[in-house]
Amino acid sequence: MHLILLGPPGAGKGTQAQRVAERYDIPQISTGDILRGAVKEGTALGRKAVSFMDAGQLVPDDLMLDLVRERLGRDDCSEGFILDGFPRTVPQAEGLEKVLTDLGESVNHVLSMKVDSELLVKRLTARRVCPDCGRGYNLQTQPPNKEGICDACGASLIQRSDDVEKTIRNRLKVYENQTAPLEGFYRGKGLLHLIDGVGTIGEVFERMVAGLDALNSNGEL
Repeated sequence: MHLILLGPPGAGKGTQAQRVAERYDIPQISTGDILRGAVKEGTALGRKAVSFMDAGQLVPDDLMLDLVRERLGRDDCSEGFILDGFPRTVPQAEGLEKVLTDLGESVNHVLSMKVDSELLVKRLTARRVCPDCGRGYNLQTQPPNKEGICDACGASLIQRSDDVEKTIRNRLKVYENQTAPLEGFYRGKGLLHLIDGVGTIGEVFERMVAGLDALNSNGEL
């Protein structure tokens, strides 16, 4: 099972990818994980990536694809994987196709989580974090027991700069411009399946599982 999970910021991709990975016993792979792993291991590609990261620059697509190739070629991907947040652009998707072809593999399904943008703004602006212990909260879905105070250590919660409304709307705009076109790319290949991303974590996960099981049994969602 070779899966790609798409979705705008705040849709819950990371959470759902982790659950899908556990359910089907395949690794969850994100670009962040790939970069951290390569840097930690001190690989040649990792050292190249660090030079860009230290300069505050984005890792170029060709280097990112080489890192993805290296990761997908490992033994734990032999039975499948779920890519979380990659590819982000159509050129990256085209590059990924070439990487998988070289590995003798291909993408089976692309799931795109659909959530209204205004709901995403409300969801993301409600996030709070403890600056001392790092514990996260959401004022809508997972509030602290005492308003503004961390349950774990008693520190005052803060709102991160990337969770303010102006920044969130900009992130959503970037997603629409750069990543949303992937839906058309994969729809044209007959791989795209839309998933309603509204509801509890459990409800959305059950929709994904039901869809994937249907796809695996008869090729239709």
